[in-house]
Amino acid sequence: MDFTTGLRSEETEATTAADQRGAPRYTSLIRSAKLVCGQGEFVCVIRDVSSTGVSLRTFHALPTDHAIALELQNGERYEMTQVRADGLEASYQFDKPVAVDRLVHENWTFPKRQLRLNIVIPLEIAALTGRAKAVSLNLSQQGARIECDQIFAIDQRVTISCPQLPDIRCTVRWRKDSNYGLVFEDTFSLRDFAMLAVKVQCPHLLSLDD
Repeated sequence: MDFTTGLRSEETEATTAADQRGAPRYTSLIRSAKLVCGQGEFVCVIRDVSSTGVSLRTFHALPTDHAIALELQNGERYEMTQVRADGLEASYQFDKPVAVDRLVHENWTFPKRQLRLNIVIPLEIAALTGRAKAVSLNLSQQGARIECDQIFAIDQRVTISCPQLPDIRCTVRWRKDSNYGLVFEDTFSLRDFAMLAVKVQCPHLLSLDD
C-alpha cells in the first residue's frame, strides 16, 4: 500500500548518524513495508530515506533483533542497523549504500501486489461442506494463501480461524494442488494488519508498549 503524498530532496537534513548528513534525503514518503528479523515479519511505514539510511514507524514496539532488514512490497531487501529509536519511530543505517531512486520507485519485475507477510499459522477452515485443518503460508490485508488437504471449490465461501485471530470470512479465488488463495470479505486496515502480525508472531512486543 502506497500513501506517497509528495517527494522532495533535502541535502542538509540529519536524523541518523553523522555520516548520513551529506546524503540527499527524501521526505513526505509514506509507504508501507516490512521489517524482517529472527522475531518475525512486521509491518512498518517508511517516513524518509537516503542512500545511507531510512527513518520509519511501526504500530507497536520495535523488534529487538540486531540483525534486521527492510523488505519492500516488490520483495527487494536491504540489510541495516538501528542507530536511533524513540517510541514507535526509529532510524536505521543501511549496511551498504542503496540506490535511492530504485527504493523510492520500487521497480517491479512481476505485477504489483499488496504487502505480504510470510506467517505460518495453524488454522481451522470451515465451510458448509465441513471443517478441515489448514496452515497459512502468507497473509495480506486483503487475503491469504493457505495449504489444506481438503477440497474446496473456486468461489466457495469459507471461514478461517485460530485462537489468536477472530473468525475471518473468505472466498476461494484460486486453487493449485493443496494451496488455496483466499480473499477476505472484510479487509484489514494497515494498523489492524500490523497488530495481527505481531500478536501471532511475537506478542512480547505488545507488552513493551505499556
